[in-house]
Amino acid sequence: MKDSYEDINEEDIATLEDNPAESGLESVIIVEESVEAIPPDTPIYRLRLLYSNDIFFATYQGECLKTGSMVLVPTRYGRDLAQIIAPIQQNSLKTLSDIARIQRPATDADLEKATRNKSLEEEAFTICKEKIAKHKLNMKLITVHYLLEDSKILFFFSSDNRVDFRELVKDLVSVFKTRIELRQIGVRDESRVMGGFGVCGRGYCCHTISEKFKPVSIKMAKEQNLSLNSMKISGSCGRFLCCLAYEHCFYSEQRKIVPPEGGKVFYDGTIWKVVDANMLLGKLKLIAEDGREAQLPSNIFEKIDGKWRAKASH
Repeated sequence: MKDSYEDINEEDIATLEDNPAESGLESVIIVEESVEAIPPDTPIYRLRLLYSNDIFFATYQGECLKTGSMVLVPTRYGRDLAQIIAPIQQNSLKTLSDIARIQRPATDADLEKATRNKSLEEEAFTICKEKIAKHKLNMKLITVHYLLEDSKILFFFSSDNRVDFRELVKDLVSVFKTRIELRQIGVRDESRVMGGFGVCGRGYCCHTISEKFKPVSIKMAKEQNLSLNSMKISGSCGRFLCCLAYEHCFYSEQRKIVPPEGGKVFYDGTIWKVVDANMLLGKLKLIAEDGREAQLPSNIFEKIDGKWRAKASH
């Protein structure tokens, strides 16, 4: 049974909406080109940064790159490895404004160094957690990453508030003798990095398929006639489910061609009230002025002069 909107404290539900300022993983890739500037026969690849699960597109002027292979790409932190997910068709990127450039395939030496870095990252993670506890900082360490070709270590953390980590950085520099960068990321980014399984039983969209986060709002949940129960419409990150944004376009288009719940339609010579509109099944549950009930396909109705009525063939 759906919860009535009147019974829901929308101020509480509003905390599930996204805060655009939270993300610390956006725009990691250095982009150089637009689709229009790339010759039509240039291969374009979909790639992933393994440490952050940031997905992006890039070109490469050279031999065909195999799915699953590693390549070197420039990022705002420094040159690093990324994994080829798959080649794509350039004509599917007409709306994409920027594409990165792959510098070269990874060498055996690159892969060996990345493997060595993994063990160093585990050690650095433990040390950083100890330092955080020592300084009594209210922050949760998420992941640590050593850049491949630059002497820098990235520490990603989450926190409900801004954190003064200057003393922590000094402490870490004294231990690792290299450049240190701490990045505060949002709760959605944390889920993207860590991964997990959603209520659907599949891997988090943000971790497995999403290129960029789409803002999700209360309005989307309402337009999909979902129960405004935070436990049902939020993910483990504590924000609205990503799938609400994916499905929003479908519901927006359907609402233009389907009589709305609570609306009136003219059918079989009388006025009926729409008591339920199932957008997915394309069915309407109606009740007439005389008490009759009916369930009909939504596509037999059309809107003429602002009023819904059955098409002439019905």
